[in-house]
Amino acid sequence: MDPDTRRCVNDVFAALEAGNGERNEGGRRFPACEYLDAAARLVEGKRPEFEAIMASFTALEPLIDWTRRPGGTNASANIMEGHANAMVVGPGGLEARDDVQVGISLLAPNVRYPDHRHKPEEIYLCLTPGEFRHGDDGDWFSPGVGGSFYNHPDMLHAMRSGEQPLLAVWCLRRVG
Repeated sequence: MDPDTRRCVNDVFAALEAGNGERNEGGRRFPACEYLDAAARLVEGKRPEFEAIMASFTALEPLIDWTRRPGGTNASANIMEGHANAMVVGPGGLEARDDVQVGISLLAPNVRYPDHRHKPEEIYLCLTPGEFRHGDDGDWFSPGVGGSFYNHPDMLHAMRSGEQPLLAVWCLRRVG
């Protein structure tokens, strides 16, 4: 894990351990959520810690109020039916707070998420195969199952799935 990713992970966990969140309950799903079981099968047998993450998320998932991002620059035509985001910790999440966000993105097969950027720094942990790009002229790369990477604040980035669904955990930390 590179130093920026390690620092951001440590900061996220320190904030989470400090508490300060309120609990929300949801339960809304979108068509892409039908691929959650297929994504879970891709995690099976990979690494025990990923199976534990998936088991924990599966237990929480009925309470999640899934959301979708509107289409945007370079998004595939099937973006609205083909993706869903779950906020576990953060605004609208199971634990509502504004200093840290922990979520999961699910892309159905052959979906390209729009180019986007945001002020908070961000880290990703890939639970299934998929491709990502970051930077204004970045090439697509595959971190691999279990791969992680760091996006600097306000860095343009995107993701896309191939023949299998993409499932990735992300964490954002607001600085200041």
